[in-house]
Amino acid sequence: MPTVLIAGGSGLVGSRLTTLLQAKGYRVSHLSRRADPGAAVPRYAWDLDRQSIDAEAVAEADYVINLAGAGIADRLWSKSRKQLIIDSRVKGNELLNRVFQDLDTPPKAYLSASAVGYYGHTGERTAAETAEPGQGFLTDSVLEWEKAIEPIAQSGMRTVVFRIGIVLSTRGGALQKMLPSYMVNVGAYFGNGRQYYSWIHLDDLCRMFIEALERETYRGSYNAVGPQPATVEQIARTIAKAMDKRALIVPAPAPALRLAMGEMADMLLFSTRVSSEKIEKLGFQFQFPELEGALRDLLQRKI
Repeated sequence: MPTVLIAGGSGLVGSRLTTLLQAKGYRVSHLSRRADPGAAVPRYAWDLDRQSIDAEAVAEADYVINLAGAGIADRLWSKSRKQLIIDSRVKGNELLNRVFQDLDTPPKAYLSASAVGYYGHTGERTAAETAEPGQGFLTDSVLEWEKAIEPIAQSGMRTVVFRIGIVLSTRGGALQKMLPSYMVNVGAYFGNGRQYYSWIHLDDLCRMFIEALERETYRGSYNAVGPQPATVEQIARTIAKAMDKRALIVPAPAPALRLAMGEMADMLLFSTRVSSEKIEKLGFQFQFPELEGALRDLLQRKI
């Protein structure tokens, strides 16, 4: 079976994608800060600051997937943190592009994460891939990110970019942070609760990446979101329902969020309503298209 090299393979999406690829018989290796070629999942070194990489690991890969990037919600957005968020995405693509150009036989395809932050605040409007970018740091960072991917696509390599929404999982991300309060029968929504979040079940996202490896019809940008965006209040109430809890659902007022988080509150208060129509027309079928079913599955399987 082919070899898939993943940058960011130890993260939430990368670790689950690794498991699913291995279950299908793929050989999987990771790019990491520390090399360990003898590990169960071999790790090969790359260093974005030094712009160094194990070029042989790239040369041996049939496909390369880049999920790497500093966590957008891990720390408040200071000037230096903003720059790190951008650099951790841009420099990785630039480094890989240089390696690809030096190879006699480059990988068959390059798949990269991006984010629905591209669209900024959409309100009630549903954004397709052809929509204009929004405004604010979330949009600015994604534009820099995707700009760094363009030279790879322009080189002729089949390139797929997934603009990822909120990834639902009990092992990381937004849902994991929200669940503990429900254990004491309290949930929360942000602002007025009417802003839309475009979400996707972790396994559906991983299946998108696998289909993009296996089907050459995938090329260009796709919104990696489920077909039924939900308001943040709907999400809060559906979590309680999926957990079979009678929880008190309370608002977290926007002014308080702005005071505590500053510009970073955009992540919670922006409405990003995004369409999955393009990838569905390509034939992708969601296993978890509706929110309650997705949440119940994640809670039951603890993934």
